[in-house]
Amino acid sequence: MQHDRLADCLSAIKNAESSGKDECVTPASSLIKDVLLTMQSHKYIDQFEFVDNGRSGEFKIRLLRSINDCGAIKPRFSVGYREIEKFEKRFLPATGFGLLIMSTSTGVIDHKAAKEKMVGGKLVAFIY
Repeated sequence: MQHDRLADCLSAIKNAESSGKDECVTPASSLIKDVLLTMQSHKYIDQFEFVDNGRSGEFKIRLLRSINDCGAIKPRFSVGYREIEKFEKRFLPATGFGLLIMSTSTGVIDHKAAKEKMVGGKLVAFIY
């Protein structure tokens, strides 16, 4: 039984990366799709495609083996754009290394874009 599909997706990606696989299959949702698009734009994953399995579907993801760690952030903290740096220090190993992925009123974006747009939102995931 799944409770947090995003956490299941990110742990599947992390486990596949650490075991040296070229691809993995994860559950699908619109939030997961937006997170995967953000990861793809920053070259953490290669490509992904939606596979309809009759239920809710799943994503087949091709990996680049460039992820050290990734995970869902729980609870999903509400963060103003002035507070992003505090959470960078908490979840990322070094300044300028890795991404915090946020769900904002402008969509799912990384923390750097949120700072530029001066918009806050909910923290969803981290990756480095």
